[in-house]
Amino acid sequence: MKKRGRIEPIVERVVGQVLDSNAAQLRSEIVRRVMDEIATAPGADDAASGSAADLARAVAEIQLGSSQREILRALLDISARYAARVALFVVKGTHATGWQGRGFTNSDGVKDFTLDENAPAVARAIGDRVVASYPLADLDSRFLREFGKPATGEGRMLPLMLKDKVAALVYADSGTGEEGLLDAGALELLVLSTSAWLEVNSLRKQAQKEPSASHSDSDSAGAAPPSPAHSVPAFNDPFAAHAPSHVMAAAASAREASAPVASSAAETALAEPFPIGRTSAVSTPETPVSSAPSDEQDVHRKAQRFARLLVDEIKLYNQAKVAEGRRHKDLYDRLKETIEKSRATYQKRYGNTPAASGNYFQHEIIRSLAEDDLSIMGANFRQ
Repeated sequence: MKKRGRIEPIVERVVGQVLDSNAAQLRSEIVRRVMDEIATAPGADDAASGSAADLARAVAEIQLGSSQREILRALLDISARYAARVALFVVKGTHATGWQGRGFTNSDGVKDFTLDENAPAVARAIGDRVVASYPLADLDSRFLREFGKPATGEGRMLPLMLKDKVAALVYADSGTGEEGLLDAGALELLVLSTSAWLEVNSLRKQAQKEPSASHSDSDSAGAAPPSPAHSVPAFNDPFAAHAPSHVMAAAASAREASAPVASSAAETALAEPFPIGRTSAVSTPETPVSSAPSDEQDVHRKAQRFARLLVDEIKLYNQAKVAEGRRHKDLYDRLKETIEKSRATYQKRYGNTPAASGNYFQHEIIRSLAEDDLSIMGANFRQ
């Protein structure tokens, strides 16, 4: 047992390092699997390649979030491109409580709105974990009265699964107008991808927390060996802190003197950050992230992640050209149009921010696309 107590912190530290160092590969793998699903879906053809690329980019945008709150806000913001109205409800047991909404006349009213657990759509989405569209009769009647009935006469419920449990419900419909938007397939892919990325980040966070705690325990004189229940890092439920507002209000009075109360129960649940992965600097940027003020550091980190995302996308969609370009050392000539489009996208977002001095897109092209060998890009590559 003593030997196990010494080994366990080492194992957990290695697990955390592996998860951390492979975050980019995990992100790319999720995008690749989404693309595979799109490619094998009925009716998929070349005409749909543009929308497929948009979806892959949307998935990658969700994965740019550096905290759970950012990830879920991105899910809602991007889902609003595929549905006229969308809302996220946090699930505890059979209760679903509103977090945020997009596209509603009164989107703020979604916060802390509790869905009727007996409504067939809610019960089936939580109990049977079914992704489906439901007629008005199966939806929460109070919700429809408060926010308006969808013109098409149906609303869609999508369970967001975490560790085989329904952690949240995403509601979407085409809005109250006659020509509303609702792309059911795209929404399902976005929710599935968000679920996978939240699990990756949750496991990474737990793996990073456990080694220090285990190490401290093993160093304590006479400390009991860890129990079998703790031999594997436990899954960290990102919605664990959520409770309906009336429950939070009761608990708040007991801790009023020591901690502030969040304005929304669901906001409280989403206050703790979920690190999304390494933000190691690319080759000698002109302005090191560590030397910048904290708010600028965040911009630098996001710019680095966005640069990696764009270059990963180039590699994902141009695997044959990348292989040939590396072999013949004319990679830029083969991918010039794609690279310059991505460069323009990067510049549009970060060209007028403090991160502009870091030149992260250029560094990422050399580091990742050319594998740190500038000659692979060819003579026409601008530096």
